[in-house]
Amino acid sequence: GGLILFAIFSLVMDVFKIGYYSSFYSCLSAIKIIYPIVQAIFVVVQTYFLWVSAKDCIHVHLNVTRCGLMLTLTTNLAVWMSAVTDESVHKAHSKLKKNMTEEIFRWLLKERSQRVGMRSSSVQECNCNSQICQIFKNGYFWLYPFNIEYSLFASAMVYVMWKNVGRFIDHHSHHIQRLKFRLFRRTFFVGIMLGLIILVSGLGVLILYEVQVNSSTESSKKSQALTMYYIFNIVCLSLMSLVCIGGSVIYRFDKRDMDRHKNPTRTLDVALLMGAALGQYAISYYSIVAIVASTPRDTISALNLTYALLMIAQHTFQNVFIIEGLHRQPP
Repeated sequence: GGLILFAIFSLVMDVFKIGYYSSFYSCLSAIKIIYPIVQAIFVVVQTYFLWVSAKDCIHVHLNVTRCGLMLTLTTNLAVWMSAVTDESVHKAHSKLKKNMTEEIFRWLLKERSQRVGMRSSSVQECNCNSQICQIFKNGYFWLYPFNIEYSLFASAMVYVMWKNVGRFIDHHSHHIQRLKFRLFRRTFFVGIMLGLIILVSGLGVLILYEVQVNSSTESSKKSQALTMYYIFNIVCLSLMSLVCIGGSVIYRFDKRDMDRHKNPTRTLDVALLMGAALGQYAISYYSIVAIVASTPRDTISALNLTYALLMIAQHTFQNVFIIEGLHRQPP
């Protein structure tokens, strides 16, 4: 389901990209327009393949299957690196254009176009001046994160399929646990409502923060927006940490045995979980160093320091809780 969600947004991104490049196709290479078309076909075919075959443990043509899956995996990683690079270049150009005069930016654009072999007279034609072109341009850059997540999502699923080629499932692992979703019983309803409230509140705080920081020129309003942003996140991180600690304590009273058998999916889940946390640990660490070394130390600095420390604690408690849950036998 998550793969299909990201695939749909990736297809929308390809449509926007095709529309953007078609706005000035006369001065672009044909490969620029062909690439998003081929990528859209790849997304559709791969999503269908993973939807149908993700649970298969293949026992015929093992070498050919492994080669094909590894080729698919490396293709997804290449698409991921390309998307990350394009997004970074776009942000760099946006900041460059914002900090420079229009004349200097046009001169740099002209110099760049001459270096890549573009005609001088076509520089003005390649500028995205129309309203529809701007919509396409902004639309597909806003959708880049979905394409990035799709590539990583598909890479993880293809890796598990590659590990499962030729694998025999152990007899003890044939337990099929059917989840019975009871909306208004026990704590399901309370959990869903609290989660939705936090999600909607977080989106509202983020929108208010972006609007006040980007549109307001008064430092007091920016300070208020930062204070609101940090206080909300500190409260959320504190609640999440307490819930994860409570879940880990409950596991201590659980009578189920730990599942220590080999499982490629679980191994990948744990590796991705720990790898993703390393990035947040690094960001929080550098934030703490910068705050401690900076002067003066005001309220914003104190809130930022608390936020960084809570981010480390929350990720640690959450990872412990999730990993313990992944290693529990079914009831």
